[in-house]
Amino acid sequence: MIEAIRSWAARHAAEGRYSPVGQIFHWVMAALIVFQLGWGWTMGSMDVGGDKLAAYQVHAEIGLLMLILAALRGIWRLIVPGPVNDADRLGWQTLAAYATHILFYICFFGLPLSGWAMWSVLEGGDLAAAGLLPWPSMPFDTVPTAIQWWILDWAEGIHALLIILLAAMIPLHVGAALKHHFWDRHDVLRGMLPELPEDEPLEEPRHDLPPPGSRRPSAGG
Repeated sequence: MIEAIRSWAARHAAEGRYSPVGQIFHWVMAALIVFQLGWGWTMGSMDVGGDKLAAYQVHAEIGLLMLILAALRGIWRLIVPGPVNDADRLGWQTLAAYATHILFYICFFGLPLSGWAMWSVLEGGDLAAAGLLPWPSMPFDTVPTAIQWWILDWAEGIHALLIILLAAMIPLHVGAALKHHFWDRHDVLRGMLPELPEDEPLEEPRHDLPPPGSRRPSAGG
């Protein structure tokens, strides 16, 4: 099974592209990150009450979905390594890209885990990943109240720090991808885009037809 998956993905890697599964993971995660940052900003301006609690629950449940996707994406990358492209041969720039990917994964796991911890301490209610998959709370109800407040304080601090880190890395990541594509003419961005069908060649002219404007001979000669 794994060898069949690798063989299928190798056809894309040979062209310098990520597999369609890898591309879906990338763009879905990107869309969810943008949504979460915008939603989190909106929550900060809401008045305390039921609507704000409901908004926090949506934020938490989307975060749990991201946690699942991050784990699945990590497993996929272990099974199917990404293609070798122009960005893998650039010395310090390549090392910087690898470091950025590691930091992104730290955010992908650290943000939902810290948010889950905060929700569990505050006993905000039942959660479901993406609003569909029931999700238990962390078992903090059995620890002393002082420890709960300590956990809450640390989780909130880690969450805020990772948000700042993520918000700083996004423009760097996007800017680097655009630089590679438009300035350096590298294949980095192309490898993460779906493969479009080539333009079909124009139809060859028919040499057996009379030239435009000429009159066909009548049947009678």
